[in-house]
Amino acid sequence: MFKNILLATDGSEHSNRAIDQTLKMISPYKDQGHIELVYAVDGEKSKKDVLKYGDSHTATAKRKEKFLDTIQHIEGQGVKANISILHGEPSETLIEYANNGNYDCVVIGSRGRNKLQTLVLGSVSHKLVKYVKSPVVIIK
Repeated sequence: MFKNILLATDGSEHSNRAIDQTLKMISPYKDQGHIELVYAVDGEKSKKDVLKYGDSHTATAKRKEKFLDTIQHIEGQGVKANISILHGEPSETLIEYANNGNYDCVVIGSRGRNKLQTLVLGSVSHKLVKYVKSPVVIIK
């Protein structure tokens, strides 16, 4: 059922739990399955990274390096995986990317904000549930 999964990640603890759950979901189909990790970088973070590393190409390479161990872990379980770095406001960027792809489901970790923070700021996971066309699984 879940052979092609889009996994939104940011390297956080919630994302790591989402990786573990995604591996469980895809395990019956791991020989035919594929997990695409996506990391959405907003403008402010992107600027900081470029200033830190000197140019955008190096910043992108460093971002991908951050997920190298995760890709190796997934592939070590017999599942094909890759990472895509997206630029823009995370929820909007992830929604557009997910809806333009052919995914069986989208998996994202819960951020764990309190009710006031969620009310004021919204949450990426809530927006994905609302606007992504394929099933969305939120991992706590």
